[in-house]
Amino acid sequence: AGRDASRAFATGDFTRAGLVDDVSALSPGEVLSIQSWLSFYSDNYDPVGKLVGRFYDENGAPTEALRQAEAAIEEALKFQAESEQRKQQFPPCNSEWSSAKGSRFWCSRQSGGVNRDWTGVPRKLYRPGSRGSRCVCVRTAGPPWGQPDSTEHSDRGDLDNPHLEEYDGCHPLAEQCVLKV
Repeated sequence: AGRDASRAFATGDFTRAGLVDDVSALSPGEVLSIQSWLSFYSDNYDPVGKLVGRFYDENGAPTEALRQAEAAIEEALKFQAESEQRKQQFPPCNSEWSSAKGSRFWCSRQSGGVNRDWTGVPRKLYRPGSRGSRCVCVRTAGPPWGQPDSTEHSDRGDLDNPHLEEYDGCHPLAEQCVLKV
């Protein structure tokens, strides 16, 4: 009691070094875990005061550190919304691996936990600034994502997105791809 250890809640580091109130270097996911924790407590408990320290001064007024933490939460929420939107555009593929058969990637109308009215085809998605790729399902018909009313398009969905790459050895329009070991 009387001590703010928000960082430990997000990181799981309950050592002396981790039991601190400095949340400035947390990842967006860690910031969202603190936001979730704050929401839970504000929804279920009545506040009884404010802890003087990093986030509130001796008069109970917010500090610059609190404003920065709130801004970080807003950025993390924005990042989460953008990530969800990307998942709608490029849902993750279904996948399985076995030592006998190798890797199999496939798309369905529910793959990646995203229900939709199209199946799509597997592609490697490369994100700028990230290493490696991940398998996503890509629409093969209609206008590109974000241009639903466009009449000037090649009716190839998102196949022409520059961040996508076909899997070697797989037919470009196959709903599944098997890569041998």
